[in-house]
Amino acid sequence: MTDNERKRRPIVQIVLLSAGLLILSGISASSLYFVFSLREDADAVAHTLEVQNQIYVSLLQVRRAESAERGYLLTSQPEFLTDFREAEAAVRPAFDHLRKLIADNPVQVQHLKEALPLVELRLREFNTVVNLAMSGQQAAANVIVQENATRRTTARIRDILDAMHTDEQRLLKIRTAETDRTQILSAAATTAGSAAVLALAVVSILLVRRSQKVRDEAAQQLRDLNVNLEAAVVERTADLRESNEEVQRFAYIVSHDLRSPLVNIMGFTSELEQLRASIFERIARLSAPQPVTAGGDAGPVEDLLADEDKALSQEFDESLGFIKSSIDKMDRLIGAILTLTREGRREFKPERVDVRELIEGIAQTVAHQAEEANATITIERLPRIISDRLALEQIFSNLIDNALKYLKPGVPGEVRVSGREKNRYTVYEVTDNGRGIDEKDHQRIFDLFRRAGVQDRPGQGIGLAHVRALVRRLGGTLSVSSELNQGSTFTVVLPAKWNLPAEGKSV
Repeated sequence: MTDNERKRRPIVQIVLLSAGLLILSGISASSLYFVFSLREDADAVAHTLEVQNQIYVSLLQVRRAESAERGYLLTSQPEFLTDFREAEAAVRPAFDHLRKLIADNPVQVQHLKEALPLVELRLREFNTVVNLAMSGQQAAANVIVQENATRRTTARIRDILDAMHTDEQRLLKIRTAETDRTQILSAAATTAGSAAVLALAVVSILLVRRSQKVRDEAAQQLRDLNVNLEAAVVERTADLRESNEEVQRFAYIVSHDLRSPLVNIMGFTSELEQLRASIFERIARLSAPQPVTAGGDAGPVEDLLADEDKALSQEFDESLGFIKSSIDKMDRLIGAILTLTREGRREFKPERVDVRELIEGIAQTVAHQAEEANATITIERLPRIISDRLALEQIFSNLIDNALKYLKPGVPGEVRVSGREKNRYTVYEVTDNGRGIDEKDHQRIFDLFRRAGVQDRPGQGIGLAHVRALVRRLGGTLSVSSELNQGSTFTVVLPAKWNLPAEGKSV
């Protein structure tokens, strides 16, 4: 695959995904539109059918009242009178309901305005005939029934309702046609969208198969590269381990070689101190106006020195003091180098460690130091870990010892050790309320022989450097979060299951 093809492939994929998204969005939007349109059309058709039905019901109630009236007039049976009263009572509600249904149609409203006075007139005629029949005036009632006026009223009501029905039939055809058209458009949109989605699916399958082929080829190339890379890593690791061991041996030899002349310097310094006493005692005897007994009190003898000789004696003492302190410091530094080189050559052994139990043991060891500093050590829940026990003990011992060493004077100390699990790692934190560390010194404190802040506590500046080296060899990281006068938090992140045989060696 060429570079241009690699560059075009993401663009093509984005275009296809965008097209698919647009098509699906269009299908969804059109489906919603047509669903609502079909619902509106169906509601309109149902409304038309309901209006037609109510027209029939209204006309039926008028005719029912008319039939019951004539039946009672001919037979005088009370059953017909009961039917008449029921029909008469149902006429007005039927027309009221019809008026509500056609309120949105001005044409039908006009028709109903013409029909309602006729309905009221016909109801009055019904009641007149029935009342005459009930009072025994059959002849007068028959005359009214046989008059053309009543028949014309009923015919006129029927004609108006028929006109209303005809208009509703016209609306029904229009609305039914609209419903059919919406259904056709919905089906067409769905079919077109489905075809477009199917075409995109086919294109996507072809592209996926092509990508799969390219990925398989790349995976094979990657496997080949990994084989070569693993061989190169093994070779480079062996070279690095050998170089590191050589550096450690060199540091060990240099440290021994440095200690040998240092011992000679220490010896000659002691001899120089003795020689100094003899020199200034002789100067005092030679300078004294009165003879001084040899071996007398050295103090009074030096009191006989001249002022220039006394100043020289004091300078001599100060120089010897500087030499001795420098020798002691160099001796400690050489010892620290030897400790680091010996520790660097030690092979770590992973084992399951109860970190809380380990920290409790460290706390008991420094209990006297904590009591003198008026400090409390709080140990929270600490997850167990598979790692090198001795290395862990050295790490946390240094961190807790530093926390106790650099507390603020006059303030009750608080040292807290906490832990938690995070994916395949465990995170431990050692927090104190001590002096804190300036932000510019956060990295410096981890350098060998480097210290930060006021140097009023003993130390060689190797503790945190040693801790960081141990943490790194265990496959973890060490960091600090601190501000001046706000305390410090040292965070140790270690693998929860450190069991690689190559780890922990001098690499």
